[in-house]
Amino acid sequence: MHKFVQIVCLSVAMVLAAPGARAEGDDETWSTVLKSQFFSGKAIEENSAVIELDAPYRAEDPAIVPVKVVSKFPQSKDKYIRKVWLFVDKNPFPFVGEFEFFPESGKADLAMRIRVNTYSNIRAIAETNDGKLTMTKKFVKASGGCSAPIGADLDEAMKRLGKVKFRIDDGFQAGQPAQTQLMISHPNLTGMQMDQMTRFIRKSHFIDQLKVTFNNKPVLNAKIDIAISADPNFRFYFVPDKAGELKAEFTDVSCESPTSRNVCSKGSGYSQSYAVNP
Repeated sequence: MHKFVQIVCLSVAMVLAAPGARAEGDDETWSTVLKSQFFSGKAIEENSAVIELDAPYRAEDPAIVPVKVVSKFPQSKDKYIRKVWLFVDKNPFPFVGEFEFFPESGKADLAMRIRVNTYSNIRAIAETNDGKLTMTKKFVKASGGCSAPIGADLDEAMKRLGKVKFRIDDGFQAGQPAQTQLMISHPNLTGMQMDQMTRFIRKSHFIDQLKVTFNNKPVLNAKIDIAISADPNFRFYFVPDKAGELKAEFTDVSCESPTSRNVCSKGSGYSQSYAVNP
């Protein structure tokens, strides 16, 4: 029964992924489902005054679509972006992630690669520390990102599971926001992908919680889901005011259905530290 449900979900996803299935600018899912589910009763302004969203109009690879959130002002104790939510409206599971920033982040900029399953709006909603919500969106043409087949090297990928690399831009200075790249080895299985060796649909297995700190102060917290591509790769900022330890901690989870979080099993926890000397 489990595999039957997954195959049905996959079939639905393939239908939704048909090019031209959704008109450009279609806000139906946002208006009828997502807004009330995540922001019930809250006012949201649509403009680019707080953040901008950068994404390709036509994706070269639907399983690794580059997306960037660019903030319009630096983080400070008096004024900062507290959270950013990302959604792909027409994905079988639209929620991409909820990302929490802090004054210590320096900038609330964030870049990553995501899966897009059909022509859809990608939207980002920012919450500033005064509680105001602002939204921006981009329409992206892509098909099949969530059901893209698993490569033949899945066993090797599982052996690298949880390994982490940090990379900080050259020339960063103490007290200034430093752009940082966090690379995580994890297949981030969607529950809609066929194993090329066994021909079975593999159950979802993805990173669900991420926390980055510098000298035990929070820099970035995230709740994420299957729309994040395999081997998650995040670019963000933090302010190295002195030498110290940059640390990433994350957990993963497996769920019985790719589109429901009612029946899930917690996986493992991972952590990695990196010495910073500005």
